Order: sequence, then structure tokens, then C-alpha cells
Amino acid sequence: MTSPASGLSAHILPTSATMIGVCMTVMSIGHLGPHDGARLLIDRLLALAALVFLASALLSFISMRSRRSGARLEAWGETVFIVGLGLLALGAVALAFALR
Repeated sequence: MTSPASGLSAHILPTSATMIGVCMTVMSIGHLGPHDGARLLIDRLLALAALVFLASALLSFISMRSRRSGARLEAWGETVFIVGLGLLALGAVALAFALR
């Protein structure tokens, strides 16, 4: 098994941070249009995705620092990252249908 520092964590950490910025940017763009119930739902979905990406970044960081449970934390970080991508994609699709 590879060490956590040379595994996916080194890629997940900066990518998760970037994806938090993407979520914030999409939320900001969504505020240019009219505010309705759909926009509130999309904002909450994207905010949740940003928090999931934050959790992924934290798990990846801790896995690089941990000697005993690094591989397990890295696997959790990867799984949480994929969940974040799914939430972001769902928010993007919802935003596309909400635009008029």
C-alpha cells in the first residue's frame, strides 16, 4: 500500500479547496437572477456541497499527517469528495433548469 502523502490526498486537498471556491462562485452567479424558492434550494445545496468539500479537504490533510490511520482517512476523504462532486453537479443541473 502506498503512503498517504504519495496517494490521492495530495490531489484531493487542493482540489477540494478549489471546489469550495467553485460552489461560492456559482452561488454568487445565482444571485444575479430573481430570488425564488428554487434559488433558495440551490443555494442550500451548493452551501452543503461546499461543507462536504471542506470535510474532504480536512480528511485529506489529516491523512497526510497521520501515520497510523492515513490510508483509511484518505479513503474517507476520497468518498466524501465524490459525494461533494455529486452535490455540486446536482446544484448545477438545478440551476440550469431554474434559469429563465
